[in-house]
Amino acid sequence: MGKISLGRIIEKMTLEILVCGETLPDISVSDLNRPGLELAGFFEYFAFERIQIMGMTEISFIKGLSAEVRKERIGKLLSYELPCIIITRNQEPPVELLELAREKKRWLLRTTQATTRFISRLTNFLESELAPRTTVHGVLMDIYGVGVLLQGESGIGKSETAVELIKRGHRLVADDVVEIKQVAKNVLVGMAPELIKYYIEVRGLGIIDVKTIFGAGAVRDDIRIDLVLNVVEWDKFREFDRLGIREEKTTILDSAVPLKTIPIRPGRNLAAIIEVAAMNHRLIEMGYNAALQFSRRVYDKTSKKSNEEDKSLK
Repeated sequence: MGKISLGRIIEKMTLEILVCGETLPDISVSDLNRPGLELAGFFEYFAFERIQIMGMTEISFIKGLSAEVRKERIGKLLSYELPCIIITRNQEPPVELLELAREKKRWLLRTTQATTRFISRLTNFLESELAPRTTVHGVLMDIYGVGVLLQGESGIGKSETAVELIKRGHRLVADDVVEIKQVAKNVLVGMAPELIKYYIEVRGLGIIDVKTIFGAGAVRDDIRIDLVLNVVEWDKFREFDRLGIREEKTTILDSAVPLKTIPIRPGRNLAAIIEVAAMNHRLIEMGYNAALQFSRRVYDKTSKKSNEEDKSLK
C-alpha cells in the first residue's frame, strides 16, 4: 500500500480548514472511522490511524453532553495521533473541539457534503490512490473498449503497431512505460506516467505527441487491463496450441490476466491481428468461445462418422 498526503485529500475533496496541524500527515489506510463509541467513552479498539468522520449524529451527541464530560471525551479523542477530523454537512463544531484541536495541533476540516455521500467519495478516492502499484514495459491501448497491453522485446515494433492502431481509430493510453494499480482482486488499471503522457516514440522519427497529431479522441488517461499480448519473433515462437483452447494467464501484482503470444514475421499484419484478438476476447467474456465451438463441431462430426462406419460393418 502507498501513501497520500493529507494536502492532496484537502485539495481533491475541497475541504475547508478550520484548524491546522503542525505538519501534513501521510495517509496509508483507506478505511474511515466514525468515532461514535469513542465519544461515548469506549476507546479500547479505537482505530485512531484512520481519518475520523463526524456527521450529524456525532456532533449532536457531543452537544448533548455536559460541558465537563464533553471536554473530557474530546480531550481523550484528540490525545491520539489522529490524521484529521472531518465534519460533514457544514456543521458548526463544538467550541471545545475547536479549542482542543488548536491546543493539541490536530487537523480539523469541514465539508458541505452529506455524510454518507462524502464517505463514499473519500473511500473510493483513497482505495484508488492507495492501491498496490507496479510499472511494466509495454504499450497499453484501448481497442474496441478492451484494454490491451502489448509486451515484447525492445525494438520488436510495439510502438509502430500502436501508431497503426491509432490510425485505425483506437486510443493510446501509455507507450514504453505503463503504471499499473490493482484496484480490486483481478482488476488492474493501467495509465501513463505524467511525464510521458500522450507521447509515443517511433524509431526513426523520435518522440511524437499523439494528442496533437491525431486529436483528443486518440488518447485516453487510463483503462482496465483485460488482455496481455506478448509479441515474439517467429523463430522464437513455440507452437503448441493451434486452436487456442488452452487459456494462458500472466500474473501482475496479485491479479491473473489472460495472455496470448503473437509471433511476427514480415508480411503479417500485426495491427489487424491485435484487433481480432481484442474482439475475440470480448466474445469470450460474453460467453462465446470459437475454439470450443469448433472443437465440439469436429468431435460431433467424427463421432457421427464413426457410428455410421460401425453400422455399415455390422
